Amino acid sequence: MSARVGVYPGTFDPVTLGHMDIIRRGAKLVDRLVIGVTTNPSKSPMFTLDERLSMVEREVASVDGDITVVAFDALLMTFAERQGASVIVRGLRAVADFEYEYQMAGMNQQINDRIETVFLMADVSLQPIASRLVKEIAMYGGAIGKFVTPTVHDDVTARVERLGRKGD
Repeated sequence: MSARVGVYPGTFDPVTLGHMDIIRRGAKLVDRLVIGVTTNPSKSPMFTLDERLSMVEREVASVDGDITVVAFDALLMTFAERQGASVIVRGLRAVADFEYEYQMAGMNQQINDRIETVFLMADVSLQPIASRLVKEIAMYGGAIGKFVTPTVHDDVTARVERLGRKGD
């Protein structure tokens, strides 16, 4: 029997406690979890692709399971096929996420119906967390410690200091 491979894609800019929750839980569902770190043309990243790869690798080092972190710049289904995946893992925070994710899952199924999309609901305490909001809070000098690990907090704080905080 071949190993069940799952792909968890995202920009992870920065990786949050919500992402880590989905990674921990997703790793239990598959034999190998590939975290696909990608670029999204509609988003302005705070961190470079290489920085995000390093950040995610560092954060998942202590998570149980066979987890690899890979950069990709292709259609998700093409990337998933290359990884030998049979499952796409997606996290849901709210109803608004569901509409977008449902549409994406339908499109992905049209592209490759051999790869299933599995949705994991974020832990209730982590549902409001979004990378976009973490960056915005940090840029205005707000506390982000409840949303990211201490090391990611340090990464974001250092980047904000370099970019210059807004509202000063």
